[in-house]
Amino acid sequence: MLANADTSTLILIDYQERLMPAIDNASQVLARAERLGKAAQLLDVPVIGTEQRPEKIGHNVAEIARLCDQTLTKTTFGTAARDIEGVLVQGRHELVLAGCETHVCLLQTAMNLLEAGYRVRVVADACGSRFAEDREVALARLREAGADVVTSEMVLFEWMRDSLHPQFKAVQALLK
Repeated sequence: MLANADTSTLILIDYQERLMPAIDNASQVLARAERLGKAAQLLDVPVIGTEQRPEKIGHNVAEIARLCDQTLTKTTFGTAARDIEGVLVQGRHELVLAGCETHVCLLQTAMNLLEAGYRVRVVADACGSRFAEDREVALARLREAGADVVTSEMVLFEWMRDSLHPQFKAVQALLK
């Protein structure tokens, strides 16, 4: 099943100031997450951010924070489905996740959401961990658990569906 912009919500998980310098390939991970967030805004897809104990790890980096319609603060590694449900726009049952660390906070959030019955897509190229092996194992585990593992370009083109989409040129510009 293809992603649908009208029923999707983008969740950007823990791209935090003190965490990002330790993330493998952090600049690409951030660039892909920022591209997703900008396209979501163009296509009227709500964006939720999460932050793990921001008083210790810092807030989300500015380029991510400014894209979020709202940000949930948490102490647990994974965000509980009930917390996300509390801020979801009605009818937005497809959840597109990207974030750090893939094998901890992103994985536990995705598992919570899968268990609650949501359709979950994990954007591999916008996910990061300190070690590449942790990221790869987490993505494989998520796929086995029922998440769709996708790339940012897959999501953007699925959200638009057609080169005649009114935002096609604006989204295409984000890809260059």
